[in-house]
Amino acid sequence: DEQIERERASQRLSGGCCALAAIYLMGKFYVANAGDSRAIIIRNGEIIPMSREFTPETERQRLQFLAFLRPELLGKEFTHLEFPRRIQPKELGKKMLYRDQTMNGWAYKKIEEDDLKFPLIYGEGKKARVMATIGVTRGLGDHDLKVFSSNIPIKPFLSCFPEVRVYDLTQYEHCPDDVLVLGTDGLWDVTSDKEVAGVVMEVLTGYEPNDPCRYTVVAQELVVRSRGVLKERGWRLANDKLGSGDDISVFVIPLGGPGNYT
Repeated sequence: DEQIERERASQRLSGGCCALAAIYLMGKFYVANAGDSRAIIIRNGEIIPMSREFTPETERQRLQFLAFLRPELLGKEFTHLEFPRRIQPKELGKKMLYRDQTMNGWAYKKIEEDDLKFPLIYGEGKKARVMATIGVTRGLGDHDLKVFSSNIPIKPFLSCFPEVRVYDLTQYEHCPDDVLVLGTDGLWDVTSDKEVAGVVMEVLTGYEPNDPCRYTVVAQELVVRSRGVLKERGWRLANDKLGSGDDISVFVIPLGGPGNYT
């Protein structure tokens, strides 16, 4: 993240990205994630999550706590409190559900003037945004990112620190059909863990266990199925739902070699 900041100044580069990394070291896989990419292990048909997405919804309390400690980061346009919907001026003095950085559930409060400000986190699911600007709360770069039509920087709310999960390969017997799948959000937006596992099993059974190209074919098939087919109404999946409109990158890494196959 610091290197990107240096390059921004020296080479006039801007922008940012998420990062998902898997490192094999002394019999263990270390999977580090900063952003909304995701990794799963499929072992004997079982799905083992190796990361989680970092979004305004999943990191709501961290973001609200930072805004509570440093209200100057909100400018004079935002509030760190969350409400079920935007509050109208005519609702001043009335009671409405809200939650702050200390709360998992909701409580009632009397609406005040400050509550009319735009919420720090707005929207639900994939549409949730920090300061109506960005939908990912961890990643690298974005040092120049500001709230639209303002001078309020977003960077203080973005973290470059990944969450790391460890998987010990020595604790289990692995066959060539056991894999680690790494994918960007373009895959997971339209394809569930279970559907990914289904494609993995479907493709691998069509190849010999010692055929190294079988894993590349799985990755290609996951990309193709998530993109869908171009029709009159846009890219569509097999079930006619919208295909992914985001970038899709997939790695499929075998956890067991042919010698482990039974």
